[in-house]
Amino acid sequence: MDKHEGRDAGTIRLNDPWYDALAVGWGEGQGEAVAPPHPAPGGRRAPGASDIYLEVQRSAAFQEVRSRYRRFVVPATAGFFLWYVAYVVAATTAPGVMARPVIGAVNVALLAGLGQFLSTFLLTWAYARHARLRRDRAALDLRWTVFEQERSRGREAGR
Repeated sequence: MDKHEGRDAGTIRLNDPWYDALAVGWGEGQGEAVAPPHPAPGGRRAPGASDIYLEVQRSAAFQEVRSRYRRFVVPATAGFFLWYVAYVVAATTAPGVMARPVIGAVNVALLAGLGQFLSTFLLTWAYARHARLRRDRAALDLRWTVFEQERSRGREAGR
């Protein structure tokens, strides 16, 4: 962490590569011309941040993280959607079944509705666990790879 100087002196900023990154054309620099990247020695364009991100996107590690994400999210979303649609269809087409008492005033519809809430919480827990165990470490490694590439590009530009 470092402190920056100026109007907000004393404010602590995290030394994070994503902290100051603005999306292209957002916020600052409205109406100002943006200087093109300086050409590298030999007349070629110097590699920019977009080149680094495209390289990372094409990497096997990034594709593995995305694949792990999709392998969990697509079936989980489809299963949850089917469970929700089944509940709605059963409630509208089979009111007699849904009105069947289970215990006292508690009927099948009430249990299925509570099951919707329970499945939402279970799915949230399963997603967080899957992310922690299967994706977070690989994604953090990718993040630091990009940070190191941007840092080395900044050093080369400073020479």
